Amino acid sequence: MIAAQVSTIDAASCSPAGRAAGGAHSGIEFYHLLTGRCPAEVDIDDDGDFDRHVLASILAAAAMDGGPLAERAGVAEQELNDLLACYFPLAEVRAFAWIHGPAPVDDETIMVRDLLLAQRSTDGEVGRWLASMVARRAMEPNHLWEDLGLRERPELSRLLARHFAPLAARNTRNMRWKRFFYRMLCEDDGFVMCTTPVCTQCNDFDACFGEESGESRMAERRREFLRGGGDHSDAGSGRLA
Repeated sequence: MIAAQVSTIDAASCSPAGRAAGGAHSGIEFYHLLTGRCPAEVDIDDDGDFDRHVLASILAAAAMDGGPLAERAGVAEQELNDLLACYFPLAEVRAFAWIHGPAPVDDETIMVRDLLLAQRSTDGEVGRWLASMVARRAMEPNHLWEDLGLRERPELSRLLARHFAPLAARNTRNMRWKRFFYRMLCEDDGFVMCTTPVCTQCNDFDACFGEESGESRMAERRREFLRGGGDHSDAGSGRLA
């Protein structure tokens, strides 16, 4: 089970209260403030615990990026307030400054969000929040599971199979999820993105089906911070390709 503890979170600056905003080492700390646990310790056998783990991981990854937490996570500020109140009620949250209003959402993010929303397989708000969050984090440069703050790719596959089952079931060849989203968008619009009828004959095979192993962003950043290594800020942005 994921246990929560009473802590103060500065949601506007994406950092634990009293710490530097956007610090690269804050991902694990932010996750801990939400759940009372480190990511490596949580038991996610239960679906409810898994959902809380996923939401905490996405928020922690967004906090690592710096900037407004709601925008980096892909939800509106009020939605973030509702999410925190529902899934992390024991974590105290400072009031938001509402002067900036909702951040603009680009067309590509909207397309991925709508694709996910149309394939929802669970009721309630969490599926709707996750559609927006996954779509926004898909615009970042790393593997999708990494930019969601998850510990490994199978957690992303479980997330999609649980909350977006019809879509996940179409990925019969275990294509990389970002590439798969793009393929589904093209096919739904009547286009064909592939240059060959057989995947194994395509020059882009490794880009679509290559290995997605690696270390979670939070674990990697924490290790670098403890070593005292240089600038931990993210550079650049990614798209679905």
